[in-house]
Amino acid sequence: MSNFSSLLVNSYNECPEKTAITVLLSGKTDQPVTYRQLIEGAAAWDQALTRSGILPGEVVVLIQQHSLELIFAYWGIVLHGSIPSIMPFLTEKLLPERYRADLSALVGITRPEAIITYREFEPEVRAALGEGSSVRRILVSDEVQPAEKFDPNSFGGLQRKNDDIVLLQHSSGTTGLQKGVALSHQAVINQLNTYANTLKLNEQDVIVSWLPLYHDMGLIAGFLMPVLLRVPLVLLSPFEWVRAPYKLMQAVTHYRGTLSWLPNFAYNFCAQKIRDRDLEGVDLSSWRAVSNCSEPMRYESQQAFVKRFAANGLNPAAMCTCYAMAENVFAVTEGGIDGLVAVDEIDRESMQVERKAVPAQPNRPTIRMLSAGQPLTNTRVRVLDENHRELPDRMVGELALHSDCMLSEYYHRPDATEKAFHEGWYLTGDFGYKADGQVYVAGRKKELIIVGGKNVYPMDLEELAMEVPGVHAGRVVAFGLFNETAGTEDVVIVAEVDTQNETQREQISDAIRQTVTRGSAVALRYVHLVDKKWLIKTSSGKNARLANKEKFLKEIGQG
Repeated sequence: MSNFSSLLVNSYNECPEKTAITVLLSGKTDQPVTYRQLIEGAAAWDQALTRSGILPGEVVVLIQQHSLELIFAYWGIVLHGSIPSIMPFLTEKLLPERYRADLSALVGITRPEAIITYREFEPEVRAALGEGSSVRRILVSDEVQPAEKFDPNSFGGLQRKNDDIVLLQHSSGTTGLQKGVALSHQAVINQLNTYANTLKLNEQDVIVSWLPLYHDMGLIAGFLMPVLLRVPLVLLSPFEWVRAPYKLMQAVTHYRGTLSWLPNFAYNFCAQKIRDRDLEGVDLSSWRAVSNCSEPMRYESQQAFVKRFAANGLNPAAMCTCYAMAENVFAVTEGGIDGLVAVDEIDRESMQVERKAVPAQPNRPTIRMLSAGQPLTNTRVRVLDENHRELPDRMVGELALHSDCMLSEYYHRPDATEKAFHEGWYLTGDFGYKADGQVYVAGRKKELIIVGGKNVYPMDLEELAMEVPGVHAGRVVAFGLFNETAGTEDVVIVAEVDTQNETQREQISDAIRQTVTRGSAVALRYVHLVDKKWLIKTSSGKNARLANKEKFLKEIGQG
């Protein structure tokens, strides 16, 4: 069994001139980084950490923008034997007050010994550190000097044991700062090897990713797996992708990319935002697997993506799905590699009232569920009722899992760790069901809305609201508010729109009510239209339902 450092040093020794990562930087020439350059850049940070008195096994937090410095610093921490933890930096999507409070809480819980950041952000970091902080050093990227002569076989990280913690990931709340998921070398490498076999990774593969590295999808699938398994990686900035999503397509074309991972909103975003003129010369025929992951997966979103880019060579069979979470390193399931992703059309009433996924009945409303695929070979999935008893196929309950790539703990959170498990099985907090060996995910347990005894999943309502012209795709949030008089929950939908015209807004509100009422079991009454950028997103780009609920209540004077 190898650890991270030994895998990286082996690549340096065996194929030093092989390109590990090609970094795409806005306004600059694409920057290929060989394994030799990667080790040399990382060695500079290893030496900086040594001079700063940081020891193996101590946590080092990175708050960096998309850059070569982030990449070199991350691997420098690994080679040093310390524990890297990438955090999001403050952007316009995150509430500044909430971000600062969460960063302060992170430092208090995780107790890092050092923070690495960029010059402009250093004042924010210092402001978040209270008295008695564990942080001994704040290292700024532009102060680190090139590496002095070093022996690649003497890095401290080479001495780390298989069950030692190698990294922290953070489950994504509003900023993703609350629970550090501690993962061992053994757990991560078990995941990478199993997932590589599932994906059928081969020498022709090229991974193209714009995903942020502070989220498990970006860190594991779009960074660690390709670098450690020697699969060429093309890495774009997530913020550059948002500004110009066509650059993903151009990168796939230029580098003959074969695999990418996208959150569900990205399928709609690309289909709607990329213009014909930006697709000249784009050829997506090399893409063999584009995995829908991180958000509830929608059949309609994938179909819109296929329809938009079919003329550019996109193969419909490349549409894949993946259910994943940081607590399992990353992937729990994968669908679509060995055949088309399964679609299960089920009876809506049975799903919402009886929690049964009954196949569609004639002349009755239905819900189209997209399979998340089958569990990886090292992972088992059960569906449990509220008493933790296993349910049969097609019964909806909480998904629980067991694997050899599970988290070691929530870092310094024994309370949260104990609560997350039942008899060795990790309780995901997600509702779903199994059918014919496939896993179907319905939504988060804590976000379920119960209206008159019917179980309503907010993303179903959000999807319906997004069908209304004038509503921003991906910028809708649904949640429940308990009605004391009625003794049940009312549903509220908040949606971003462009227009300031009151008549047009009223028409959009009416259309949302009609569309949601007609397409669901909810008689929707409360629609709250807001301006662009009102909604709060998590660091991984998801709508933060609970935070948006709090913001809504404050706005109407009930917070």
